Amino acid sequence: MTKETVSATADKNDLAEAADFGFEANVEQLLELMTHSVYSEKDVFLRELISNAADACEKLRYESLSDAKLAAVANAPLIKISLDQDKRTITVADNGIGMSRNDLITALGSIANSGTRAFLEKINKAKSENETGLIGRFGVGFYSAFMVAEKVDVATRRAGEEQTWLWSSEGKGRYSIAPLLLSDAPEYGTIVTIHLNKDSEEFLETWRIEKIISEHSGAVSTPIDLLSDSGEESKRIADGVALWTKPKSEITQEEYTDFYRQLSGQFDDPALTAHWRAEGRTEYTVLAFIPGARPLDLFDPARKSKTKLYVRRVLISQSANLLPAWLRFVRLVVDSADLPLNVSREVAQKSPEILAIGKAITSKLLQELTKICENDSEKFATIWENFGAVIKEGLHEDPSRRDALFALALFASTKSDKKNRSLKDYVADLKENQTAIYYITGEDAKRLAASPQIEGYRARGIEVLLLDDSVDAFWVTSALGFEGKPFKSVTQGLSDIDATPQIEKSETETVTPPDVDALVKALKATLGESIEDVRVSTRLTESAACLIASDQGLDRQLAKILSEHGQLGLMSKPILEINPTHAAIQTLGSLLREKGQEAAQDRMHLLVDLARVADGELPQEPAAFTKRLAKLMAQSS
Repeated sequence: MTKETVSATADKNDLAEAADFGFEANVEQLLELMTHSVYSEKDVFLRELISNAADACEKLRYESLSDAKLAAVANAPLIKISLDQDKRTITVADNGIGMSRNDLITALGSIANSGTRAFLEKINKAKSENETGLIGRFGVGFYSAFMVAEKVDVATRRAGEEQTWLWSSEGKGRYSIAPLLLSDAPEYGTIVTIHLNKDSEEFLETWRIEKIISEHSGAVSTPIDLLSDSGEESKRIADGVALWTKPKSEITQEEYTDFYRQLSGQFDDPALTAHWRAEGRTEYTVLAFIPGARPLDLFDPARKSKTKLYVRRVLISQSANLLPAWLRFVRLVVDSADLPLNVSREVAQKSPEILAIGKAITSKLLQELTKICENDSEKFATIWENFGAVIKEGLHEDPSRRDALFALALFASTKSDKKNRSLKDYVADLKENQTAIYYITGEDAKRLAASPQIEGYRARGIEVLLLDDSVDAFWVTSALGFEGKPFKSVTQGLSDIDATPQIEKSETETVTPPDVDALVKALKATLGESIEDVRVSTRLTESAACLIASDQGLDRQLAKILSEHGQLGLMSKPILEINPTHAAIQTLGSLLREKGQEAAQDRMHLLVDLARVADGELPQEPAAFTKRLAKLMAQSS
């Protein structure tokens, strides 16, 4: 490898293979933001390039275990950084796996990260709000080089192949790929040459580069040498000793934080750092972090694991599937001394040893979360705010750990609009004769708090959990209960709260009219196509009507979710409950008695549509609803 900038010299016979390309739209948008915005963390580019170089070295180490040809050419992993004051360049070279022409197109011409769109949207939002430094909080990969470069050259040769390539771009929407003469190229590996722009000449200072690398080398398991412009011999500024292999007593919190940032691609501070060594039948070391901020792709269904699996410091997988999905936000490094080095990534992740390691790590992380929950409620509240919706997936998917997760779970309720009520708190405040834990599911806690279905419970001082995460509609149907109390939806089946007296009664509450049975019969006849039944409610105290699910049917929120995802046919008809003491119901009863069913039909349809609106749904027939409402408004008082 050479420290000189690589020239684009190509053999005449190979010119036909040279080509000019346009970046994919996402890359072009990202580059536009890079080159025309000011960010406070420009040194991110060097961290990202070093991280890429280290990954390339690890990949060569791994592939050489099973490929004799690669083993014959592979040398000790090394990253070299060179500075050239005259040419105003900084070069990052590695002797890793290198790239082919197709690799260059795939890796440097497009973004494969599923969270890219959310990332770009967040950058644009921050830019519109004059918030600089967002790049300093999220990793941006290779393209961060264009924050400091007016041009970037990448000379590379994949180990085991003969052809060498030069990728080049000024970050203005296009890039070129051309073949290189062997005299201008590395034996194998990659040389990235950054032609610095005038605003970034600070990175030509040796002390500046040393400072960046010394602060951020903990995540790099490859030695790093620095060669300054003065012609001095290269200086070893990072020994490539992985942070997780060091004793905890020798590691500062700053070093842990920097390692987390390199590992996660985020630049927040971790909410939890856990570092331990497990001994026994299988020995392994774990370094785990819970982020302090929610990752952009947390709920992306295509999101990959962020677990790095090493075997005796050889990287086996960058996305090992060790943890259950409900812990997917954890950033993790696992290094085992017992797994075979020559095992494939796929086989390694299916081995009994790996499964055992994953279960043990899950248990340990659950213990760590429990400690925080018990000893630092403020910190745990932040963790739960960011990741509670994901952790609750374990209540549905991991029944064996359900009791431990119930001990952690926090909810909003009719006693607190913040998610700070535990099930233990709820059970401690049970009313006399209360036999169940009541809940309502939906999409917004504030709207749920105003739902008609909970009026009777609130009037009796019975707490109702406000479950506004999608997963809530699933786990409550499979959980048997908590401390002997079953979970019961307030929007399903008959109400069983009559044994608990109301705390207060409305001053305007009147006696149930004697002809309510006639009204119920007329409502059934008129609304039979849209509702299953009509009955007098004991759960309503303020509203005229509400919709509930039958005792045998699915909770209405769960049915809605399944229907939207094509996993349920037509939703079953709801039951309409009416409040016979409400003025609207009494007026409707009087109209029915005095003028007959036909005169009351419009108001009957309006009644069920208003109940749908109260549930956050559209009227069954919006056009008919507006006509009926307009007709009613036009009537004289």
